[in-house]
Amino acid sequence: MNLSISEKVLWQVDDLEGLPDNGDRYEIIDGELFVSRSPHWEHQDAAGAIYTELRLWSQKTGLGQAAFAPGIIFSQTNNVIPDVVWVSSDRLTQLLDRAGHLTGSPELVVEVLSDSVRDKKRDRETKLKLYSTEGVSEYWIVDRQTKTVEVYRRDRGILKKTLTLFPGDRLTSPLLPEFNCEVDRLFA
Repeated sequence: MNLSISEKVLWQVDDLEGLPDNGDRYEIIDGELFVSRSPHWEHQDAAGAIYTELRLWSQKTGLGQAAFAPGIIFSQTNNVIPDVVWVSSDRLTQLLDRAGHLTGSPELVVEVLSDSVRDKKRDRETKLKLYSTEGVSEYWIVDRQTKTVEVYRRDRGILKKTLTLFPGDRLTSPLLPEFNCEVDRLFA
């Protein structure tokens, strides 16, 4: 008799407690567990540059806060760790739980692409869909290989690619009044 598994394992946030603390990154999207290694040095450098630009602008304006690699718990079956987020001051107080995790959508999410095809696909497809359905207003995908920034903005309820910025271009956002950053600075 052949037995088949008709149901896939549905991972939940509480299941992460039993996984080893070995430096790997554990994310759950639609109940599926994704494990990735610690990011490449240049990946962290680009994410750090974006975080720094957003943090300095936020300190100057007082409009919100940037965070580096925060956990976002959208639901028991959707828990991710984007590279950088920005949240307005008003929204931040509503989204933080007692453990300091975001429990809803920040206005801006930034992912820096890793080298693997699997990780790139997850950021460009799976996470794009998740951030779109969860209400993120703007999503930046940073590609350190091509030194570009793809900007997705909410249009009729979903995130759509608005533009791709190249070295020499300036990164701005309607979410962030007077924020501007030369794309080159992100890859210095």
